[in-house]
Amino acid sequence: MTATAAPPTPTWTSMTLARLSVELKEFFRSREQMVFIFLFPMMLLLLFGSVFGGEEIAPGVTFAQYFLAGMVASGILNTGFQSLAMTISIDRDEDVLKRIQGTPLPATSYFAAKVAQVLLVSAVQVAILIAIGVVIYDVTLPSDAGHWGTFAWVFLLGTAAATTLGIAMSTLLRNAKSGSAVITPIVLFLQFTSGVFLVYTQIPTFLQHVAEIFPLKWLAQGMRSVFLPEDFAAAEARGSWELTTGAIVLAAWVVIGLVLAVKTFRWTRHDDN
Repeated sequence: MTATAAPPTPTWTSMTLARLSVELKEFFRSREQMVFIFLFPMMLLLLFGSVFGGEEIAPGVTFAQYFLAGMVASGILNTGFQSLAMTISIDRDEDVLKRIQGTPLPATSYFAAKVAQVLLVSAVQVAILIAIGVVIYDVTLPSDAGHWGTFAWVFLLGTAAATTLGIAMSTLLRNAKSGSAVITPIVLFLQFTSGVFLVYTQIPTFLQHVAEIFPLKWLAQGMRSVFLPEDFAAAEARGSWELTTGAIVLAAWVVIGLVLAVKTFRWTRHDDN
């Protein structure tokens, strides 16, 4: 008899890609996530753009154009922080994480798949928002590699910070039911103080200083440097885009989120002994 060849041993890459496929299928099958990630930001952009879009906040810059940059930044935060924290918390409550821990899937593959899913979904979301801005609100896309390079590192650093913080926050939530009540006020506070729903320089100074501690302010300002005219930098709080400072703050939050995620993450429910 001819011996049956043993199936090839799964590699880390193959297991990660398989897990990514599962993550994407679960995401696109969830109506709630689809509405929250795609439809809700589009509705906000269209709503605020319709009500305040034509108002000029600086020569040649309308509120709708300013708001687009904030919504792109906010979308990255929502996908990587709010949505990810909630979905992981739900998986923990339903013992999905516990079952995954008992499989041969390496923990690094699981988290790599989560990060890849956030990157892909965020990229689609951002592309949709930019398309709306260009078609409806006359946002002019940059034509040089420098601005697109800025967009790339702001997007990647911002996504990394939001993702690591989302993983860390998922453990701080005692259960998925209370998750929305905990996370939503945090996100709303950051949105209103970081130049998303309001022009940043019109926010009280002490709230500006608070917002400067957190990633969303620097995400939004970085995106404004990409999509708004170069001379708008003079209208920023300190008269420049402060891209170096933004990169440092975002990178610091990546490290903070990573440390918190590694130190606090748990695969089982808080009441599971």
